[in-house]
Amino acid sequence: MQPTRRIFMLQATMATLAVPALAQTSPVDEASETAVALGYKHDTTKVDTVKFPKHQASQHCANCQFWQAKPTDAWSNCAMFGRKAQVAKNGWCNAWVKMAG
Repeated sequence: MQPTRRIFMLQATMATLAVPALAQTSPVDEASETAVALGYKHDTTKVDTVKFPKHQASQHCANCQFWQAKPTDAWSNCAMFGRKAQVAKNGWCNAWVKMAG
């Protein structure tokens, strides 16, 4: 059975939509507006604890419920920053929420 034009077009469209998902992302810029508002730092030990008193040394991105990779991965997408940038495993921001489980 030969693929029809409709099937070909559907497959081509799906392939095109998949390309952005495969695109590389870069680390969050700590100076970006969102990062500053959330107090994000790539290193949890660099967080301003006066400005963010809820911060604890044991809190980091890889044990936050917004972390979207394996806990052992060095970088991950984060629900707070969308798909454009990644956060560091040992990073932290004020949106940190303990991972369930």
